[in-house]
Amino acid sequence: MAPAEPRAHDAEPTGTAEPRSASTTSASELAGLFRLDGRTIVVVGAGGGIGRACAAGLAAHGAHVVCADLDATAAESTATALRRDGGRAAAVTVDVLDPASVATLVGDFAAAQGVVITPAVNVRKALVDTSEEDFDRVVALNLKATFRLLRAFGRAMAARDGGSIAVFTSIRATVVEPGQGVYAATKAGVMQLVATLAAELGPRGVRVNAVAPGIVETPLTAQIKEDPDWARAYREKSAFGRWARPSEMAGPIVFLMADASSYVTASQLAVDGGWTRIDGRFSPPL
Repeated sequence: MAPAEPRAHDAEPTGTAEPRSASTTSASELAGLFRLDGRTIVVVGAGGGIGRACAAGLAAHGAHVVCADLDATAAESTATALRRDGGRAAAVTVDVLDPASVATLVGDFAAAQGVVITPAVNVRKALVDTSEEDFDRVVALNLKATFRLLRAFGRAMAARDGGSIAVFTSIRATVVEPGQGVYAATKAGVMQLVATLAAELGPRGVRVNAVAPGIVETPLTAQIKEDPDWARAYREKSAFGRWARPSEMAGPIVFLMADASSYVTASQLAVDGGWTRIDGRFSPPL
């Protein structure tokens, strides 16, 4: 799998190089904290939903985005859209369940300054009804494949003394509901992997963080959206009284890939409309 476009090998790594004091930081440097010019960022799962939205946000801020997805057509569709809008993008195919495929991706883009990991699957069943096959399917993608990507890109970034990795977890990493036990367990596990890798690679200038969305309109949540009562209940849990749009996940990812977050690591950024902090079951009269 050869890169479709030359990679940026000479860009500054997105790491934890000692910053200058605030008193000596120029206005132009402050204005550029969110710029990603000259950086290559791999978005795994860029073919649709949150991944596609994140890829668009990164390209808009100057990054060369590698749109990686199992679906080659979807990956190319995203890359084409980014180029049409003036961005720099390449499309590649990767099967994160296949160690050899992941090794090829990392080998081709070992110089990437950033990686965004989005793939996940859910099987909504009570734990007592969850089969061994259901369990294995969710764990294989959500936890083991994420571990595989974290390990491989973590090694590459540590060897270069810099980089930033962002993984999508979920509000289910901290709060649960019936029918999401295995999914919740994998997302909590991913967050522990994130924190551990951040601790291990921090001295090498590598930052590792997570983004925990609430309810977002994606193919993964289509089942909920189709049930009026279920959809309304989720909508009302947000302080805004609505679902999130995939595009609203792009800003946090740009932040985590950019120098604006140079002292942020081992964090889980809640992008959930207040879901996990607000008890929205009843609003008493005030």
